[in-house]
Amino acid sequence: MILWLCLCWGFSPSAAQPDSELMARYLEEQLLADSSIVEQVARRVPRQAKFLQRLETRPRMSEFHVRSTIISRYAFTTVSCTMVNSGSEAREAVFEMQIPAAAFISSFTMSIGNKTYYGEVTGKEKKNSTTDKERHKKPPSPTEGRENGYETFRASVFIPRKLQARFILHYEELLQRRLGKYEYTVSVRPQQLVGRLRVEVNILENSGIVSLEVPPLRNSKQKGNGKAEGDVSPPPSTVIGHTKTLAKVTFNPSVVEQTKIARNGILGDFIIRYDVSRELSVGDVQILNGYFVHYFAPTDLPPLPKNVVFVLDSSASMVGTKLKQTKEALFTILQDLRPEDHFNIIGFSNRIKVWQQDRLVPVTPNNIRDAKKYIHNMSPTGGTNINGALQTGAKLLNDYIAQNDIDARSVSLIIFLTDGRPTVGETQSSKILSNTKDAIRDRFCLFTIGIGNDVDHKLLERMALENCGMTRLFQEDEDAASHLKGFYDEIGTPLLSDIRVDYPEDDVEQVTQNFFPNYFNGSEIIIAGKLINRTSDKLHVEVTASNSKKYILLKTDVAIDLPSRNDIRGVPGLEDGKGDNNYIERAWSYLTIKELLNSRLKSDDSQEKDSLMEKAKSMALAYNFVTPFTVLKMKEAGLHSEPPQEELISPSTDGIGEKVQSLQGHKAPPGIHRGQDKQRIKISKTSADGDPHFVIDFPSSKFSVCFNIDGEPGDILRLVSDHRESGVTVNGQLIGAPAPPNGHKKHRTYFSTITILSNKPERSYLEITPKRVILDDGERLVLSCGRSVVVRSRSLEVSISAFSNITVTIRDSISFVILIHHYRKPAPHQRNHLGFYISNSKGLSSDSHGLLGQFLSHEVKLLQESLNTSHQEVGQNQTEALKANPTNTLQVKGRLVPVVWKQRRIFNGQQEVECWFAKNNADKLIDGSYKDYLASHPFDTGSSFGTINSL
Repeated sequence: MILWLCLCWGFSPSAAQPDSELMARYLEEQLLADSSIVEQVARRVPRQAKFLQRLETRPRMSEFHVRSTIISRYAFTTVSCTMVNSGSEAREAVFEMQIPAAAFISSFTMSIGNKTYYGEVTGKEKKNSTTDKERHKKPPSPTEGRENGYETFRASVFIPRKLQARFILHYEELLQRRLGKYEYTVSVRPQQLVGRLRVEVNILENSGIVSLEVPPLRNSKQKGNGKAEGDVSPPPSTVIGHTKTLAKVTFNPSVVEQTKIARNGILGDFIIRYDVSRELSVGDVQILNGYFVHYFAPTDLPPLPKNVVFVLDSSASMVGTKLKQTKEALFTILQDLRPEDHFNIIGFSNRIKVWQQDRLVPVTPNNIRDAKKYIHNMSPTGGTNINGALQTGAKLLNDYIAQNDIDARSVSLIIFLTDGRPTVGETQSSKILSNTKDAIRDRFCLFTIGIGNDVDHKLLERMALENCGMTRLFQEDEDAASHLKGFYDEIGTPLLSDIRVDYPEDDVEQVTQNFFPNYFNGSEIIIAGKLINRTSDKLHVEVTASNSKKYILLKTDVAIDLPSRNDIRGVPGLEDGKGDNNYIERAWSYLTIKELLNSRLKSDDSQEKDSLMEKAKSMALAYNFVTPFTVLKMKEAGLHSEPPQEELISPSTDGIGEKVQSLQGHKAPPGIHRGQDKQRIKISKTSADGDPHFVIDFPSSKFSVCFNIDGEPGDILRLVSDHRESGVTVNGQLIGAPAPPNGHKKHRTYFSTITILSNKPERSYLEITPKRVILDDGERLVLSCGRSVVVRSRSLEVSISAFSNITVTIRDSISFVILIHHYRKPAPHQRNHLGFYISNSKGLSSDSHGLLGQFLSHEVKLLQESLNTSHQEVGQNQTEALKANPTNTLQVKGRLVPVVWKQRRIFNGQQEVECWFAKNNADKLIDGSYKDYLASHPFDTGSSFGTINSL
């Protein structure tokens, strides 16, 4: 898949601004990114490299950052690239990134100057099939295999002079275990020396990390069987650190170090390999928010005997290195066969040559010696009869199985290798597929290997898929011997056969593939699904399989009520990662889409293919994945002069457009109308602002109540607590300041941070300070309070009016407004701080609590105190007459609260609010005392008087 995203830019220069997630680091690094600094650094580069830099006319890449978070094998990767055009005219910048073919792109954004373009994932229309056909006329790109399983994402843009462009790409993948390790690979090929280059990978594995290694950088010609040879030290500037469950790996080469590796900027693949602790059991079952993923990879089992037929292409196109390397690999593979195995060899061109007619032979020293002689004497000649070779191999294996008393638990397989397309005999792919399937009849598996650019990779891939096998494809200039041996190592040691994983039908739904013909040593079986019964405290799991000694039945009950074990929030080292909170749901969607794509590839029924395509497309759109049935369409997010109704207006600044960003998977809205802006910033009197002063508005009683809280710096106040019902909690943290001279207070306190947490329908949180907003609804996004922006997810909308206010809307029924108070020249007793206002509380339950939340569904009564201390209720028309009475009383939940009339200054657009003031930290007005509303940390979601929880 090669994506071309080309846009021409034509507007006057303006200062480019850093975006989103990397804003903090950008500010720290802008000095180094300055062209003069890079020029100085470049002086240390060897003379030839410096000369090439002077001749360079393309924009300079000042930053190339890759940040990845891997959580239980599921990897979230963010690639950020900044290019600067320091020339006197517009120049084309090309952003090119190789990504694993198995990965799904989830977001792409590029910006230049004050304009931002975001990629919206949409369904691909059928008319695009022509484009697909034209694309496939190019040299094929493999869709499987570590050796060459990469695709190229490419975007180009013309940058006006003296401006910079920034590209941010996100993709996700589920790491596959091969040869006993997971391998995560990042392509570091910026194609020029970069002033600031950094790769950072954070790994969290609750099972425990073992065998973590970082081999040397690998270029395309070095891709092999995954085993390091020669120099095994990590690349220069690599830093590795890990605990039992956490690991952090960084690669941060200077310009000089980059030059020593490759002067053209094509450094190679940065690779991390690791495994996790495991044992013979049902495996590792992880559950989070109604989804589960099950990893099954037992160890320490005796190998199963195998019956294998090698079918090798010996046509004329194999002449030279390809056939020589194939022979070398087979010599090694034959030596690795076990005494209990049986095998045979078929060579094919336009003729089919079988080494041992009508039988498979046991592994003995003499048979191995004779097999090597047969392979040595193979010579390239003739055409390619793929159909005939597969029919011969299938018949040979079928007859052997039928005529011999073989071990019922042995594994039978065909390993097929070719470098071309069918040219002799049956040449129609559909017929070859049908014939192969009919010949194998689900009795054994077919594994296919393709070498070079002329091979029909779609044919090999489908043959393997339809016959429970796998496919690998290698480039012609690569080390075929190493590839062949590495692939055989993956499938050469079967440990289990006929593996079936079952869960109670009433407890789960939409489970991915749960039956597997074989389990090979060093691999892993992965199943995912959704829970039906979320009230249950356990999930029953059964695994049945057979091995060389006995049938295996494994059972266990997995606890469901342990979300904290799989909740990554607050994990040190991952707090700035892009990992989705419900990474298990993402893994389930990833696996489901992959299975739908494979099922469609195997299907011959047009209606079934259309149905599978629609299911895959629908799920891809729901999870924002780019697949063969979805595409990225670039849309501008910014100021539109026409049509007028789509103009984006900043609530605080006239003439400045609202810059709508779509980063980290958040979908930006297509347009926000003027009327919506007015509604968005509408707030009520119910608030907590200033020192802090609390105001509660009671519209039906036509009066307000106010009180102060004299807290201590560092206290975290629970403002709204409705976690059990609506799922919403709001906490505010206090910061201290000296008291004004001649005041009665020893110090002042203000809100420095407001934290808003929501767990319905999905977990998310906002951490708001006067400078920035951190939004994490599974994908972490950092926004500056100095830029107007709107970000929407499925249940949450955040609207920032630059330097003015932030509006948070939850499920369209709950709205909070946070005012930003900045002082240009603050007095000693002043601090930049926040004010919290409740705009819409309809979605909060009647049981909500907190310093403000407890009054949202309750009314208070104003009573007049007589001389005999009896009380009588005051009507609304009597309120004015009581204002001068200093001994009025409120009745709140059966409690009598003395109040006085005050004018209170707040900052909601009105200068003053008249209210009844309750003294002594709202004694008797609020339930309990002030200290009952102290939270233990900003993410504490416990009730006021109950246990403490964390989101």
